[in-house]
Amino acid sequence: MTTTPTDTGTKSGTLTTIEQRGIEPVPVAERTGTPGALFWVWFAANISILGLPLGATLVAFQGLTVWQALLVAVIGAAGSFAVVGVISIAGRRGGAPGLTLSRAVFGVRGNIGPTAVSLLSRLGWETVNTTTAAFVLLSLFTILFGTDGGSKAHPVVTVVAILLFVAATVLISGLGHAFIVAVQKWATWVFGALNVFVAVFLVARIDWDVVGAQPAGPVAAMVIGIGTIAAGTGIGWATAGADIARYTRTSVRAGKLVAASAAGAGIPLVVLVGLGSLVSAGDPTLAQAGDPVAAIRDMLPSWMAVPYLIAAFGGLLLSNHLSVYSASLTTLTLGVKVPRVWAVAVDVVITTLGAMYFMLVADGFYAPFITFISVLAVPITAWLGVFIADMLRRTWYDPSALLDLRRGGRYWYAGGIAWRAVTAWVVAIVVGFLFTNVQVGDADPVFVGAFSDTWIGANGLGWVVTFIVAAAVYLLTGGPRGTLHEQPDQSAPLPRTEHTVR
Repeated sequence: MTTTPTDTGTKSGTLTTIEQRGIEPVPVAERTGTPGALFWVWFAANISILGLPLGATLVAFQGLTVWQALLVAVIGAAGSFAVVGVISIAGRRGGAPGLTLSRAVFGVRGNIGPTAVSLLSRLGWETVNTTTAAFVLLSLFTILFGTDGGSKAHPVVTVVAILLFVAATVLISGLGHAFIVAVQKWATWVFGALNVFVAVFLVARIDWDVVGAQPAGPVAAMVIGIGTIAAGTGIGWATAGADIARYTRTSVRAGKLVAASAAGAGIPLVVLVGLGSLVSAGDPTLAQAGDPVAAIRDMLPSWMAVPYLIAAFGGLLLSNHLSVYSASLTTLTLGVKVPRVWAVAVDVVITTLGAMYFMLVADGFYAPFITFISVLAVPITAWLGVFIADMLRRTWYDPSALLDLRRGGRYWYAGGIAWRAVTAWVVAIVVGFLFTNVQVGDADPVFVGAFSDTWIGANGLGWVVTFIVAAAVYLLTGGPRGTLHEQPDQSAPLPRTEHTVR
C-alpha cells in the first residue's frame, strides 16, 4: 500500500487565504455556516442571462402563455432546487462534498461512475458559461473598438475574451469556500441591480396586447416545460448541493436548508424565465437566436448595451466560479492526486480548450451542447434517486472511511462496490433512456427510446421515471449497508491522505 498526500490544511480560511481543504470532511467545530449563506450562494449562481432563453423557449416553442411559463418556472426551478437542498442535508450530516459522501452509498470503486458523470456535467456547463461570457465580451469589444463581434473573424480577440473570463473564475474559485460565500452575497446586489435596470427597458418594449391575447397552451406542454427547466437548473446542480453545505452548522434544521436552496435559486430564475417569456410573446427572436447575448443586446437602446453586458458577464461569472469549485472537489473524489487549487486549474484548462473549439472551429454550439448536458441529466437523476433513498436511513458518514480506499475499509463492500446501489443506478439509467428521445436541434434524432412515444416519454417525464426506478430498486434490494447512525467522537484529527487502491 502507498499513500499520496491530498490537501494539507484543515480550515476554510479567511477571505484572502487559499482554502487548503480538499475533500476531507470538515470537523464539527469548524462548521459555522447558516442557511442564509446557502440562499445567497444559490441566488447569485442563478442570475445568469441563460434564464432568459429558457423562458423564451417556453413561449415560442412550447406555446405557453406568460402565466403558464411562470408557473412552470416555479415548479421546475424552485422544485428542482429543493432537491439540491435535500442533498445539502447530507453535506450538513457528513461535512464532505456530495460525491465524496456518495462513496458510502456506492462503495469507493462503485462511486467512480456517478462521479465521472457529475464531472462531465460540470465541465459541460462551465464550457457553456465560458463560451457565452466570451460572446458577451466580444459584444462589449464591438461597442468599444468597432469590431464586428464575430468570434472567427477575430480569433486573437476571441481568445483574449475567453482567457479574461477564465482568469476571473480561477481568482474566485481558487481562493475557495470563504471567498466564494462572501463574493456571492455582495455581488448579488451589484449584478442583481444591473439586471433589474436592464429588465425595466426590456419590459418597456413588450406589446401587452399580444401578451394578453395569447391562448393557453396544453397541459402536456407545461409538463414538458417543467422537465426542461428542472433539467437545465436544479438537476444539473444537484450533485453540488453538499459542497457548500458541508460548512453548515450541524444544528441547522433540514427544512431551512431546503427552503434556502429553493428560494435562493427559485427567486432569480422565476424572474428571469418570466422576463424571457414576456420578451418572446409574439416575437420568437430570442428563442431562435444562436447567440442569445447579441439578441438581447439588439433589443435594448444602444446606451443600455454596456450595463447589460456587464450584468450578463457578472451573472455568468457568479455561476461559473461556483461550478468550477464544485468540479474541483469532484475531480479530487475521482482520484486525481493534486491539491484542490490545482484541480481548479485542471478543470478550467479543459473548459478553456472547449470554448476555443466551439468559438473558433465548430459551426454550432448551443444545440449540441445543451443536448449533451440534457442526456447527462438521466444518470444524474438516477444517482439522485439512489442517494436520497439512502438518506432515508443513513444519518452518519464515517469521516475516516470516506478517505480510506483500501481493501477491507468500511466502504469497500464487495470489491470496492456496493452492488445494490450500482445495480439500481444502472437499471434506472437504462429505463430512463427507454423514455428518452435524443435530438440535436432540428436534425434527425440520434437516439429514440423504445417508449419515447408514450405519454410519459412524449411529455418529457423520463427523468421522473428514472428517479423512481432508482430509489425503488435500491430499497427493494435492501437499501443502505454498514453503520448508519453511529455518532463517534469526531473531535480527533482526520487523516490527510488517501490510500491508493492496488
